[in-house]
Amino acid sequence: MYQIMNRQEIKQLLDEKYREYCNSDFFIHTDPIQIPKMFEEKEDIEISGFMAASLAWGQRPVIIKKCRELMQLMDYAPYDFIMNASETDFNRFRHFVYRTFNGYDCRYFIQSLAHIYRHHEGLEHIFTTAWLKHHNMLEVLRDWYKIFTFLPAEPRVLRHIACVEKGSACKRVNMYLRWLVRKDHSDIDFGLWKKIPPSALLIPLDLHTGNVSRQLGLLTRNQNDIRAVQELTTCLREFDPVDPIRYDFALFGLGAFK
Repeated sequence: MYQIMNRQEIKQLLDEKYREYCNSDFFIHTDPIQIPKMFEEKEDIEISGFMAASLAWGQRPVIIKKCRELMQLMDYAPYDFIMNASETDFNRFRHFVYRTFNGYDCRYFIQSLAHIYRHHEGLEHIFTTAWLKHHNMLEVLRDWYKIFTFLPAEPRVLRHIACVEKGSACKRVNMYLRWLVRKDHSDIDFGLWKKIPPSALLIPLDLHTGNVSRQLGLLTRNQNDIRAVQELTTCLREFDPVDPIRYDFALFGLGAFK
């Protein structure tokens, strides 16, 4: 069906599905974004959102359950925990497990976040500084990776940290950036970070968005890697140069809900 549609018809379809799926009543209760929605303070939203995005693979009800468990371990005060935790306090994550993400990985992520907020002024400062320096999101992802992996780590933890240098699509980081940067009528995404324009964002490419995009003829590359992210994002910018990643709702919804 999709293959006989022209570009204008594809845009009309995506606009229609964006309006359908970008609906807070429909979307939030099934999505990991509900975890940062638990909080009101900016830093709590950033930290809880980062961890929720980092665990966002697999069955969404299980993701949400494990993220809530993680927030409980942080006393439902992630920023306060990050800023004041002692080395002993970090041990409480040693038994946390979600699929291949184990207690060591969890502890490393939390300690890296603590390092970022204690020594680099927080996640917004890292991402926005990199954007203002490079005006290139691939370079932003490279800078983020270098800072997040600054602490010594066992090799196993690195498989959970997306590296654009290795060709990763960086799906979970790009989804996190969508949450923090863009904002629209739905109030799903937060729009807390004002110095990165929504037009600069990259599509959070996963199995659903990739498959639908290929069926629509928007993506020719077979692998879901960073080159595919660039190809698809370029197409979406033709449809909406200002807010191209709003079509993430349409593409994901067509794959996941239809």
